[in-house]
Amino acid sequence: MNGFPGGPPPRLALSLGDSLAGMFAAQGALAALYRRTVTGEGQVVDTALTESCLAIQESTIPDYDVGGVVRGPSGTRLEGIAPSNIYQSANGSWVVIAANQDTVFRRLCAAMGSPELATDGRFANHVARGRNQDELDKIIGEWAGKRQPEEIIETLSQAGVISGPINTVAEVVRDPQLQARGMIADHWDERVQRNVKGPGVVPVLSESPGTIRNAGSARPGQHNDEVYGGLLGRSAQELETLRAEGVL
Repeated sequence: MNGFPGGPPPRLALSLGDSLAGMFAAQGALAALYRRTVTGEGQVVDTALTESCLAIQESTIPDYDVGGVVRGPSGTRLEGIAPSNIYQSANGSWVVIAANQDTVFRRLCAAMGSPELATDGRFANHVARGRNQDELDKIIGEWAGKRQPEEIIETLSQAGVISGPINTVAEVVRDPQLQARGMIADHWDERVQRNVKGPGVVPVLSESPGTIRNAGSARPGQHNDEVYGGLLGRSAQELETLRAEGVL
């Protein structure tokens, strides 16, 4: 489903399956702990990367089972859902605008100075807009292309229309909202011996917010004493001997 119609499916540039499997495993562990509290019995929590990705495919399987629909790639938009796309601003950067619900679309038209679009037969309701996505995207794209991204977002925010910038990671790190929420956090990194920026803790808990001890990246051999000495019971003298012999 990724990519553009007629093109090859691109590889996602993030390890999504790894993260999802970890999240589902944590969810399963909590459910298993609750059952243990109730029944006194434990159980195996089994998650897989492929299955974790499958679980977030929304209605693709029912669409196929009920209607024989095989959803294909749709680029930056959702087919039949309009307007919900990214549009290039005057400075070349991109802004996402989502106004596919009828009342929100009317607000978008008014904010663009074209209220008549809301009653135009091509765009007057959800189904009509879905059938005329290309034409509608062109109209909105022309409006956005004459304005700076800040103006677009401010105008639409005032009108009650969902919009936002497509940020680079450099812009994400400087984002005041993310900073205020603690989502750009310091992680102590042993390899470079300083704090490095990384994501904050999600979810945010009001009474017991999470903290970050370190970046999770260690120097080679950093935990040798802890593992060989603490976990495996080797003495300090044995560890020194192993180091001298090049084992550690």
